Amino acid sequence: MADEFDVIVIGAGPAGENVADRAVRGGLTAAIVEERLAGGECSYWACVPSKALLRPIDLAGEVGRVPGLSLGDIDVDAVLTRRDEAVSHFDDSGQVRWIEGVPAEFVRGRGRLDGERRVRVATADGGERVLTARQAVVLATGSTALVPPVPGLAEAAPWTSHEVTATSKIPERLAVLGGGVVACEMAQAMHGLGARQTTVLVRGGRLLGRMEPFAGDLLAESFAEAGIDVRTHTDVVRVERPEPGGKVTVHLSDGPPLEADELLVATGRRAATGNLGLGTVGLPDNAPVEVDDSLRATGVPGGWLYAVGDVNGRVLLTHMGKYQARICGDVIAARARGDELPAMRDLAGGYGAPQVVFTDPQLCAVGRSEKEARDAGFRVRAVEYDMGSVTGAYLMGDGYRGRAKAVVDEDRKVLLGVTFAGPGVAELLHSATIAVTGEVPLDRLWHAVPAFPTVSEIWLRLLETYGL
Repeated sequence: MADEFDVIVIGAGPAGENVADRAVRGGLTAAIVEERLAGGECSYWACVPSKALLRPIDLAGEVGRVPGLSLGDIDVDAVLTRRDEAVSHFDDSGQVRWIEGVPAEFVRGRGRLDGERRVRVATADGGERVLTARQAVVLATGSTALVPPVPGLAEAAPWTSHEVTATSKIPERLAVLGGGVVACEMAQAMHGLGARQTTVLVRGGRLLGRMEPFAGDLLAESFAEAGIDVRTHTDVVRVERPEPGGKVTVHLSDGPPLEADELLVATGRRAATGNLGLGTVGLPDNAPVEVDDSLRATGVPGGWLYAVGDVNGRVLLTHMGKYQARICGDVIAARARGDELPAMRDLAGGYGAPQVVFTDPQLCAVGRSEKEARDAGFRVRAVEYDMGSVTGAYLMGDGYRGRAKAVVDEDRKVLLGVTFAGPGVAELLHSATIAVTGEVPLDRLWHAVPAFPTVSEIWLRLLETYGL
């Protein structure tokens, strides 16, 4: 059976859903193809479940800093039950109803390109549908965990973000390979929920190497105090797991082997483009789909193919994928009407792309780090301030530790980047995002008066340190 729509989206994660929604708002018809669960990686195996697991750890830290309050042991079963509720017990029927209410047609099955404007779907019931797009096909298949080619690692069936966020049992001994966001968040979550021996193996010199150095250093201090063992400049050279589900032995570049009950691999992600049929339209398989600032794939005659979210490799963050998707849906609708096109601002180039690491302390940043700004050729001045010295931070409890940094373009007197590290600082990030993406001049930002006594007074202190 052949079906025709204005827009066909492969992938029903947050990015794919937003493309369809915006295209339909623009007067077009849409179909969304999804092999697994509508809602995608973020809803079931990433953002949502990981934050449900981290919230008790974050709250325990908050309570522990306030005199007069005490918190007993965390009820792990209750936390896991809450996690299951947060992911709707892996039932996507509610999300399917939302898609159908857009309205868009939901097609359950594995979709792949089959030449120009065609998508061939192997449906869940063993059948096949061929869908044809009048205007555009949009790839929104996200990314998959990268498992490095360490001898024995793949055969040991390690955890990735899928398994760790969905686990029903907390291991006593957990080894974590990687020092990025997933590694840090899940090391702290699992340790707080009962992984008494948690070891983080970092190939580089610090945690979260892409952020300002003080962010990773502050988190490393917190990990050490909690009993999480962080080993930097450490390579895994071989992994052994003789029995499925049994003990894992991790052989290291330095020191004795490490034994664990589970091994979490969190060393990055890659675009999910395998078996997507890219070769049928002249694009390389197993590589990110390069796009222009209207999210249209480059190198495809006719300009009908688009890619949004992780699959294009620009910024691997859910909120950025959703941003791209809104632009993409609007672009497709505008092209169909012959209207002027909206354009995506190149946030991957440093204007924005806010990110939060939901550990305790929280770490968040937007724009360029000082090093990135200098490497890009800007004339830069950076200022820092101890967040624990802000009155609002002191009132959050004893032992509040944090730091803030602003990177200033000295020629235009605007912010190029801002980083916060400290308990609860995620809620400060959007103000920084507005200041950076809006290129608000510092002398105007000076008149945005923070309320007293709140942690947001850090803005005043940063500007004073700069000299305003």
